[in-house]
Amino acid sequence: MRKRRARRRAVGTRAPILIAAHKNARWSVDFVHDQMANGRRFRIFNVVDDVTRECLAAIADTSISGVRVAREMTALIAHHGRPGMIVSDNGTEFTSNAVLTWADTFKIDWHYIAPGKPMQNAYVESFNGRMRDELLNESLFFGLAHARDEIAAWVTDFNTERPHSALAYQTPTAFAATLMPSTTTATGQPAAIDGVSAVWPVAPHPDDSVSIQRL
Repeated sequence: MRKRRARRRAVGTRAPILIAAHKNARWSVDFVHDQMANGRRFRIFNVVDDVTRECLAAIADTSISGVRVAREMTALIAHHGRPGMIVSDNGTEFTSNAVLTWADTFKIDWHYIAPGKPMQNAYVESFNGRMRDELLNESLFFGLAHARDEIAAWVTDFNTERPHSALAYQTPTAFAATLMPSTTTATGQPAAIDGVSAVWPVAPHPDDSVSIQRL
């Protein structure tokens, strides 16, 4: 019998990324898993703006496919504008044909981190850790609706009430109000805006010696 060939997975770019200090310059996405009081498992699809540290979405459901990811990202773009880049791990939802087609349709550069290198997606990993420590590990959810309400309340507090030292002790929402949205080129890369020149490297190449500190 003929051997079945393994499906080729998207690997994305591996070069260092420079990100400009604008809203929507780069978003990071990831999943967090938890379970309800009855033992039923659910997952949360988190989207974070790497510059403002805002949580743009925390979508909880028992199942979230690549098609659902594409649909939710379309809704986010309609509300927040188009990001210059999206960064994720190599999970099956993010490497699905639905997401690859969506990224091509919207002309957005979807960058995949190197396998086994979560530090290359440090912003959303840090956010996930805080969500787990402060909410998921401390709460008992009695249903999906209850979980969604608790998550929404926690995200609102995170965005609007909690100052961050990395943002000069402003809340993410307040800091975002001081920034202009990014202007992207045809390739989806952030373009320079007059008066703003600060850029810093994130998601470095696996061989880089520069480490990303936990937020």
